[in-house]
Amino acid sequence: MKPFNVFPYDSNIDFMRMRWVSLSVAFLLMVVALGAMGARGFNFALDFTGGIGVELRYEKKPDVDKVREQLASAGFHGAQVQNFGSGDDLLVRLQADGKQEAGADKASSIGDAVAKAASLAGNPAEKRSSAVISAQVGKDLAIDGIYAVLFVLVGFLGYISLRFEKKFAVAAIITTLHDVLICVGWFALSGHEFDLNVLAGILSVMGFSINDTIVVFDRVRENFRGMRADPVTILNKSVNQTLSRTVITSFVAFLSMLSLYIYGGDSLRGMAEAMIIGIIIGTVSSIFVACPLLTMGMLKVSKQDLLPKSRDEEALARRP
Repeated sequence: MKPFNVFPYDSNIDFMRMRWVSLSVAFLLMVVALGAMGARGFNFALDFTGGIGVELRYEKKPDVDKVREQLASAGFHGAQVQNFGSGDDLLVRLQADGKQEAGADKASSIGDAVAKAASLAGNPAEKRSSAVISAQVGKDLAIDGIYAVLFVLVGFLGYISLRFEKKFAVAAIITTLHDVLICVGWFALSGHEFDLNVLAGILSVMGFSINDTIVVFDRVRENFRGMRADPVTILNKSVNQTLSRTVITSFVAFLSMLSLYIYGGDSLRGMAEAMIIGIIIGTVSSIFVACPLLTMGMLKVSKQDLLPKSRDEEALARRP
């Protein structure tokens, strides 16, 4: 497997020497992300705010990008246009001032205007239906999304506590929260639209981040059992030994998300953007945040935390 090693297996980059700097930068990024969320908020999509949905049918398969352009020219800025059903059908979802509170009659008139604006030369659009999308539905979706994130975090905490030790579980959760906060903070800072696809991307980022961290922690446990060295040296060696695997896996995942961002269309662009940012941040945090946390304060790890025999011997030595 040597041709696939980006870094030599026996490399000795001193990551732990930079732990105070890396953790300070990570903390600063989290503060900026939280500040952006508090000061700017999010540009929630129609999934969370409500609006109007219009179903259109064409005589032949329409050019979706052209439809978006014509709707924008007609004043329907930010309209979400996507295929559904057969290739001749489009769903147009609108989010504009006051429209989410519109009644059925208002929704019908807006639907007629959308059908007229979305008609292409030689391929007119026929309105099949138009309806108000309740803002309450969007509120329920937002609450369900928060519950999903909390469920994942609790599941991670329980799994890692069983497989490793509580200190590792806490460090992994802090690292994952760091990745999620920066990813979410990016959307608050940039003002890019936040919809259900973005939320799905963030949940995927959590899975990617925790997987990368567990790989490093697994090597830490192995090295604690087989190496005679202080914890900082063992942690540093573990990061170096998994460095090639971390970089290669992340690079392949990054290429996949980049292709989705470029060719996946507007409906998937937000999810791809969330995952691209999450992959980059998750890769960096598994190297510069996860293991350095295990050298700090109450999270400082020792051989007794991982080896039952050493732990038992330490307990016996404390007995009177």
